[in-house]
Amino acid sequence: MTRISTSNPAPRAANWSTIYTGVALTTMATLLMELTLTRIYSVIFYYHFAFLAISVALFGLGAGGVFSYVVNGWQGTLYQKLGRLAALNSVSVVASLVFLLTRQGNPGNLELVVIYFFSALPFLLAGAIVSLVISETIERVERVYFFDLIGAAAGCLLLIPLLDTFGGPNTVIAVAVLFAATSAIWYNLAREFSGRVAAVALALALTALFVFNIRLNWIDIRYAKGMTLANEQFVKWNSFSRIAVSKEGGTNLPNIVIDADAATGIFTQNHNTMSEASRKSILNGGPGLPYKLKPGAKALIIGPGGGWDVSRALASGSKDITGVEINPIIATTVMREKFPNLSHNLYLRPEIRIQVEDGRSFVRRSPEKYQVIQATLVDTWASTAAGAFSLSENNLYTSDAFYDYLSHLSDDGILAFTRWGFDPPRESLRLLSITIEALERLGERNPAQHVIVAREGSNQIKGWGATDTVIFSRKPMSGAFVQQAIASMKESNMEVIYVPGTDRRTPFQELLTTVDRETFFANYQYNVTSVNDNRPFFFYTVQPKDIWNFLFTDSKENADYKINRAVPMLFGVLLVSLVATLVTLLLPPLVLGQRLPQDRRLRLFLLYFVCLGAGYIMIQVSLIQKFVLLLGHPTYALTVIIFSMLISSGLGSFYSKRIVNNNAERLRIVLLLIVILVPVLGFFAGLVSDLGPAWPLPLKMAVSVLLIAPLGFLMGIPFPTGLGTLESWEKSAVRWGWSMNAASSVLGSALAIFFAIYLGLYQTLVLGGLLYLVAAWIYRSTYEQARS
Repeated sequence: MTRISTSNPAPRAANWSTIYTGVALTTMATLLMELTLTRIYSVIFYYHFAFLAISVALFGLGAGGVFSYVVNGWQGTLYQKLGRLAALNSVSVVASLVFLLTRQGNPGNLELVVIYFFSALPFLLAGAIVSLVISETIERVERVYFFDLIGAAAGCLLLIPLLDTFGGPNTVIAVAVLFAATSAIWYNLAREFSGRVAAVALALALTALFVFNIRLNWIDIRYAKGMTLANEQFVKWNSFSRIAVSKEGGTNLPNIVIDADAATGIFTQNHNTMSEASRKSILNGGPGLPYKLKPGAKALIIGPGGGWDVSRALASGSKDITGVEINPIIATTVMREKFPNLSHNLYLRPEIRIQVEDGRSFVRRSPEKYQVIQATLVDTWASTAAGAFSLSENNLYTSDAFYDYLSHLSDDGILAFTRWGFDPPRESLRLLSITIEALERLGERNPAQHVIVAREGSNQIKGWGATDTVIFSRKPMSGAFVQQAIASMKESNMEVIYVPGTDRRTPFQELLTTVDRETFFANYQYNVTSVNDNRPFFFYTVQPKDIWNFLFTDSKENADYKINRAVPMLFGVLLVSLVATLVTLLLPPLVLGQRLPQDRRLRLFLLYFVCLGAGYIMIQVSLIQKFVLLLGHPTYALTVIIFSMLISSGLGSFYSKRIVNNNAERLRIVLLLIVILVPVLGFFAGLVSDLGPAWPLPLKMAVSVLLIAPLGFLMGIPFPTGLGTLESWEKSAVRWGWSMNAASSVLGSALAIFFAIYLGLYQTLVLGGLLYLVAAWIYRSTYEQARS
């Protein structure tokens, strides 16, 4: 058997526990910065820029590994260099934040490049710090990498309370404090008194800035999406939104604004004194249609926001209304604590029960059936940190979700979804596609008898403003019900787009009556095929055949540019990540000149780290999305999956030397076990998601951790083992391998979304696992042959 050599002498270290602490604080601060940046990008720009923030961070870390070669030539000891880098990083964090928050107007391409550079600078410096430490402590790389991952896991846990308590900008300032503290740690190891004093003074100054900024908001978001934020009476952050209460221009009516973009008006009329005419008037329009058809219905409202749909149900005579709102700031802080007077205590009425939960998760665990289930324009155009990986995935709008909804309707019940109306239709037509599939699973073979489509604001169909309300019935609609619906639509001045039996030719009528749906989908201008939980990209409507044209067309020409403008960014990040990986592969030899061996097998061996980096992130992204259904919220999925993977991978790293024991055959077995366990975990993730909707949250979290831990443990072994191998081959190339791993994570995150869109989450998970098989082949084809 081939042995992995680790014969290089160990570097001298002043205090291993202090080194571990410095590494852990660095990676904690780095992950906090990365995930907070996704939230800030989503507010200042648009939701899909959160995905750009992830690529900025990972690219910066990879570039930092290359930059460490330059730092290595600086004057001073290792710890002095680390102290300077950490101090410089604490300043760069604040500087990049101020630069980001002071941008006005929508950035052009050149300004985006500048923003990218400033945002990447803190990650570049952090990457240089970690790369230097790992390369100079290679004899304990398994322990250093363990504390690297433990620190990142701690950052993942701290993210939610920091954002909830202090908001995005202040969390970034807290990151600057952490970097200043690590600077003091490094200078303490260097035994440099002046540097230690300067670092402590810097940390205290930044702490003072943090404290004063909480009260005075010196550094805050004042410009977003090309607009000045004004008339904001109240602002609060959490891990997946920035909620503001503001006055709507011209009408002075209160609005709840999510991430400075999506808004939900607060219903301000008093139901106790409302006239009959007012009750009838609020039932006009698409969202009021289900309550004209089912007055007094037992209703479930997904995403009630400021209470308009709740008020419509109440005005129709409903006495049993359940509202499921995912955002606790909206449901609790605004509507029931800070501003209940604006809605005349609407959410405190006895007829209304408000649940703070993901709508899909609530439906899956609820034993009740409803006469009306409603969702009106439920999308926030905001990105969770998890959603940053996946552009605009939404598990509310899949055929599996609609199967759940329809299964929770009474026999006379209806499902009412209101989406933006476009010409030609996209979102509302895709609702038909997914519902057809769900109805057929329920044994309903004639979906054309289950659907009504009504349009409001037809004069605004070319832009934003028109809405389509699609009504689905659990059982075929009777003739009397259809006539009642037509009369109600005419009474509300709505356009009748489709009812059962109509001969008006529209895309809705064609889809419902065609005998060849596949041909219809292939010939239609947009991609409106059904989506399921494995491919939950409801809003992605670009036909594969049109991608090339779409990439080179001004997306603002399309009314749905907010959705599909993410497509050029995805492909752009794919291109940039490929270039970044190539640059990282080619640049160190230019920096080091002849100091690296000319053996071509060394460069091929570096692709081992590319496979590990891309494979790890592809598996992680897929698992986050797979476990959303079980855990019931993207934030829970992000926290539980990333935390459990980091902790278990850290433990795998810690024990990697004992497990592998310089034995290449054992490393191959570990890599093959990863390949086998990945699809097995994907299968069990789906199984527990089906079995566990009613489980208590702590049990769901515990099961998730137990499922992920074995795979995560094994995935923590190959990277430090590979670095040890690289060190025995050429010590100066260790930082090179670390850089390749970080840079390839950018590639992996982009590939994960690309494959998830076109193949599915499970397939993406398996592909990530197969990269570990490629890593095993690379190891055998390079290092083992070179040492044989």
